[in-house]
Amino acid sequence: MEKMRRILLKFIDEAGWPRIIIGFFLFSLFAIAPFVGVRIDTSLKDVFVRVGMNGVMVLAMVPMIRSGCGLNFGLPVGVIAGLLGALICLQFEIVGMTGLFTAMIISIPFSVIFGYFYASIINRVKGAEMMIATYIGFSVVALMCIGWMLLPFTNPIMVWGFSGEGLRTTISVQGYYQDVLSDILSFRIGEHFYFPTGMFLFLGVCCVGIQLFFKSRTGLAMTAVGKNPDFARASTVNVDRMRTHSVILSTALGAIGIIMYQQSFGFIQLYMGPFYMAFPAVAAILLGGASLKNATITHVLVGTFLFQGIVTMAPSVINSMMESDMSEIIRIVVSNGMILYALTRKELYRR
Repeated sequence: MEKMRRILLKFIDEAGWPRIIIGFFLFSLFAIAPFVGVRIDTSLKDVFVRVGMNGVMVLAMVPMIRSGCGLNFGLPVGVIAGLLGALICLQFEIVGMTGLFTAMIISIPFSVIFGYFYASIINRVKGAEMMIATYIGFSVVALMCIGWMLLPFTNPIMVWGFSGEGLRTTISVQGYYQDVLSDILSFRIGEHFYFPTGMFLFLGVCCVGIQLFFKSRTGLAMTAVGKNPDFARASTVNVDRMRTHSVILSTALGAIGIIMYQQSFGFIQLYMGPFYMAFPAVAAILLGGASLKNATITHVLVGTFLFQGIVTMAPSVINSMMESDMSEIIRIVVSNGMILYALTRKELYRR
């Protein structure tokens, strides 16, 4: 009995009460669902799909946190790089798995260039990185609203039909690379449950890659910079260079993440589409237990499941209980509430 109590206390200490309460709330939603007419299998399918399509963008938070640059509120910089890769892929009508990975490969040079200039600014404002990153992310999205009208794309499915110039607000990837990754080794149980195995395999590969990277010499130096930049500098580590590497890596993951998102969602969203994409990713990793100084793969996976699970389940269950159609309003209230909670956690600033 004493051993069980110690195990329980250790679990509570490691997980933290906030995550336990949020996890219990999510479990309660699943428990209530059948009694209000919400199918468990359909709900699980939606949760798994959303976790798979958002996981890499949450993973993009890790490098900047580990290097001491804080939460990557400039994630839209990486998203823009990914959008450019996807649009170029569609312009040349590259389809299937080839199209998906071509879009990712094309996005990398944009990520390196954008990430370098992003990092150059971040390195000049040490101590105010997150505020400046938010401004940079918003500014890039606003600036690209002009760019999407001027870039010389000509594919008919991409440009406005009445003028033949300027990109549409929403562009379908159906027939190009929609679900090509999700469907790899995917399986169904009954009519309603579907598990996108391919997306989880890809997310797993990305997580393992980042884990191995932080065990390399560069990764260890990056972590040292985040924990104690003065000590790292005294150990001949170039602090600004490590921070720059972390920003570029986060930007590249953001670019790959948005392409993963598109292949599952089915659409490329331009103009103001990327504007608020950083906030759900930030909230997810914080709900998983990350802080401003520490983030792990476990934080990514747990946080993404908790955030996407509640965002998926709460509107469905509450809608059915109220017998109303307010799902989008409820989703906005719940997601914004979790974002606000995540950003105001006291322990966020202590570790």
